[in-house]
Amino acid sequence: MHVPHLPRASFRALVSAACCAVLGAGLLAGATNATAKPAAPATQAAAGSKVVGYFTEWGTYDRKYLAKNVETSGSAAKLTHINYAFGNVTGGKCAMGDSYAATDRTYTAAESVDGVADTWDQPLRGNFNQLLKLKKKHPNLKILWSFGGWTWSGGFGEAAKNPAAFAQSCYDLVKNSKWAGVFDGIDIDWEYPNSCGLSCDTSGRDAFKNLMSALRSKFGSSSLVTAAITADATADGKIDAADYAGAAQYVDWYNPMTYDFFGAWDAAGPTAPHSPLNSYTGIPKANFYTSATIAKLRGLGIPASKLLLGIGFYGRGWTGVTQAAPGGTATGPATGTYEQGIDDYKVLKTKCPATGTVGGTAYAKCGSDWWSYDTPATIGTKMTYKNQQGLGGTFFWELSGDTSNGELIKAIN
Repeated sequence: MHVPHLPRASFRALVSAACCAVLGAGLLAGATNATAKPAAPATQAAAGSKVVGYFTEWGTYDRKYLAKNVETSGSAAKLTHINYAFGNVTGGKCAMGDSYAATDRTYTAAESVDGVADTWDQPLRGNFNQLLKLKKKHPNLKILWSFGGWTWSGGFGEAAKNPAAFAQSCYDLVKNSKWAGVFDGIDIDWEYPNSCGLSCDTSGRDAFKNLMSALRSKFGSSSLVTAAITADATADGKIDAADYAGAAQYVDWYNPMTYDFFGAWDAAGPTAPHSPLNSYTGIPKANFYTSATIAKLRGLGIPASKLLLGIGFYGRGWTGVTQAAPGGTATGPATGTYEQGIDDYKVLKTKCPATGTVGGTAYAKCGSDWWSYDTPATIGTKMTYKNQQGLGGTFFWELSGDTSNGELIKAIN
């Protein structure tokens, strides 16, 4: 799913490996369509209104997406929480990802949230200071520091050997007095406990639960503790590999990554939408869709109120496609702005406008390219589902994929 930007490195280089890797990042979803246990309408909890958006540390480079853009797009007023991505996990500890981007980069008046330029001698600059300024404008906005992601999850196995020491290191970093007031808690993005992502983890089924228990114990009830989790609900799949139900008592909510189900890592196709809400005739893998994920997690006893619906603010695409409908053959990934086979919604809405819908999401055929992505209309469909299920809210990857006036986040609201 999520790819950190190493210090000063090229985002494109980092992400190219993750493109194929997202096969695992998104090895997602199973179970049957979510006709969950029958419940009298009166017992269905009202859906929550959390709106959680990922803000990437590396957005300050090629993407030129700054905290100021969260404000000017209108997104800050719609968000309840921001997940700041990513901190690293190394040596059994939480660690800074890119300190230049986080705390050192000097912002001009034009780049700054409040129009005030940084000075050479101020104690805190970078993204952290800009996020503090954003919180001053929006006092109810909460920010969590997210650790791991696709590239940096390899360190969790070592961390799991001493959960208490790991939790202490995370607390000391997140609550560091140099950036006091920025973070309201921690988000863990371990891809994947007791299973394989970019690397394979063999720490055992209880490791994730033990880690989250230690974090809750250290951070206490006054801080948020959340986790992004796999959406692979197939029998004996990634959800079954770890005790997500047992760990649920320690988290405020889970973000099941219900996107990247399909993509051009399967270079020859078949073409398929990367974030279907429901199954459809011809889906390449049975039960690889969002409502199956939610049904499986709820079936484990995880409260609907602790599950957020995941949406991607980007599309995935193939080239060499002749068939407009899903299920066509391809010759490889379509060209994207930063890497092959993926592009932002803000680009695709003009470059390759949606031509159809399938499984509750949109697809587009333009020339020999075939893309799938969510639109304001299909997000509306997903919001209806979220409300019917009584889910705790919505989260998305990631803020820079939206238009400059926040089309997609407005559809969430």
